[in-house]
Amino acid sequence: MTCHDAHHCITCGDDGVPERVLAVDEARGLALCERDDGGHESVEIALVAPLSVGDSVLVHAGTALTRLDDGPA
Repeated sequence: MTCHDAHHCITCGDDGVPERVLAVDEARGLALCERDDGGHESVEIALVAPLSVGDSVLVHAGTALTRLDDGPA
């Protein structure tokens, strides 16, 4: 998925929230993620799987929409 503005949902106009993956539950299709403010939430990851601990994703409405590129690997 390619967006013109990496932190804005082009579908509904709401902002996405960048979050870092802390743990992945592949069997349930979920990841425990952390926001910049330190808050945690369970996020559905079917659109961006597979993920690894440390990956960054853009989250909107409890769903990871895209993986964020933190720069060259």
